[in-house]
Amino acid sequence: MNIIEEHRSKVRSGDTMFSIEVTTLPGGDQPDRLVVSISAEGPRDEVVADGQIEVASVAAGSLGSVLSATLRQHTALAQSGTRRAGERPAQRGRPWSAELDAELERRWIAGDSLEEIALHFERSPGGVRVRLPRVGCDPERPGQYLPEPPSQRRAGGESASP
Repeated sequence: MNIIEEHRSKVRSGDTMFSIEVTTLPGGDQPDRLVVSISAEGPRDEVVADGQIEVASVAAGSLGSVLSATLRQHTALAQSGTRRAGERPAQRGRPWSAELDAELERRWIAGDSLEEIALHFERSPGGVRVRLPRVGCDPERPGQYLPEPPSQRRAGGESASP
């Protein structure tokens, strides 16, 4: 086996050091092939990536595009807090009590974020967003009430403010 070309790169991303090596192998009767080897070490020198792939050199550009798009998509999903299938908030689907509604209203008006509230109540952000109007809070404007929130109405449906 004759190696005709080799490229090595080391790239730091956060606390991880990636090593990438691309070696071109002569193809003989077939097109040249590339061997792409990737390894990475975390902050405590632990191996976080290790592997290689062999591909026809004519497909290298396409492979790079596909890998890049796939890894970007995976990273975006992981950073957005998307849960894996089967993982659900503990209180999902359970009824809200008057006490929970009062606390939800208090937290929203105090300025807690949708995500903070969802974590506190062990519910999904979508479930909290749906519940906010029922307690008189505007889900589109953090920290704000709807025009006439239930807690600001009198028993006969009259507004509490003059």
